[in-house]
Amino acid sequence: QVQLVESGGGLVQAGGSLRLSCAASGRTTSDYDMGWFRQAPGKEREFVARINWAGGRIYYTDSVNGRFTISRDIAKNTVYLQMNSLKPEDTAVYYCAAGDPVVRGMSPYYWGQGTQVTVSS
Repeated sequence: QVQLVESGGGLVQAGGSLRLSCAASGRTTSDYDMGWFRQAPGKEREFVARINWAGGRIYYTDSVNGRFTISRDIAKNTVYLQMNSLKPEDTAVYYCAAGDPVVRGMSPYYWGQGTQVTVSS
């Protein structure tokens, strides 16, 4: 089992920044890629970004590319999502996930509990 705990959500004005954190624990966490998904009200959960623990393989969905940065701290077993130039359409519950990379996304096996991000206009 892999346990994921997110933190760092909140309310921010459009154009602002937030950094989400995801602390991972459990057996063989390094076997999986780590990523972020989000779900806005009334919409399906969508992939945002992923990274492998070695750090050499990163992928972003088009809508956040150039504004969001995913990174990881191996010593802390923590993955981060730095979100800049936030837009109201970024408002969603953001979920950390562990899983396998797939073309243009990720196949998650484990989920965190989610953290709310609200961007006001």
